[in-house]
Amino acid sequence: MANSFSFAVAIALLGTTGIIDWSSSAQAQGSLFTAAPVEQSRFIVVRAPIGNGERSQLNIYEQRSNKRACFAVEGSSPAVVDPLLAKFDFTGICNRYIDGNGYSLRIGGDDLGTSYRLNVVKTNEDVHLLAIPTRDTSNPTLVVARARGAVVSDNDFLKLVFEPGWQLMRRQYGQRTLGHIYVFSETWPDSSEKVAEDSSAEDPSSEATSSEDTSTKGPSTEDTSSEDTSSEDTSTKGPSTEDTSSEDTSTKGPSTEDTSSED
Repeated sequence: MANSFSFAVAIALLGTTGIIDWSSSAQAQGSLFTAAPVEQSRFIVVRAPIGNGERSQLNIYEQRSNKRACFAVEGSSPAVVDPLLAKFDFTGICNRYIDGNGYSLRIGGDDLGTSYRLNVVKTNEDVHLLAIPTRDTSNPTLVVARARGAVVSDNDFLKLVFEPGWQLMRRQYGQRTLGHIYVFSETWPDSSEKVAEDSSAEDPSSEATSSEDTSTKGPSTEDTSSEDTSSEDTSTKGPSTEDTSSEDTSTKGPSTEDTSSED
């Protein structure tokens, strides 16, 4: 009874202060998962064109082994990416993540896949990877990465460079790493420095989105570490105990179609 009374008093006091920052209002209710470090140099974050290149989406490529190069990069500001993995069977060599099945936003201990989506947006002078709120639109839009240069050809795959504090990490359940990548920051970005303010950007709603809810699912025991994790819809499946890591999904060409679900 004493504990219940203390809890009620604490809630009442919090209610009277009315002090809450924008970051806490966007946080999820914790997470079933943790985030495990990855070797950043084996990944590349890419603006991938869709169709005729007027729209684009986020791709993440991973070099799993040194048997054959998964991608090549040429130039800078912006750097053009050649997705070499589209030209061969990359099973066991590369991973490719192209929508919300394969990646989501995480800040600190919170999975934000249901409250933020990751959009690639072209501006007049650059290309931005934005984290855009989907539930509470009063929360800020965050600039996560940039191409650091204007698009020359709409059909170009461009390397996106993370803003300070952002990196990739892998979803982990207990001691097991899973086939899902986090676009990760340890803390909420400073609102005065990292919030998108470029009013010249295209309407993000016209860009490819990754709004699938992947953060509230129960833990999957399916090993997807060597698959193209982006094309399989796992949102309605129960936990799987089947190891499908050897499944050949690698002969697909690079996706020029928006396979992510619209928010």
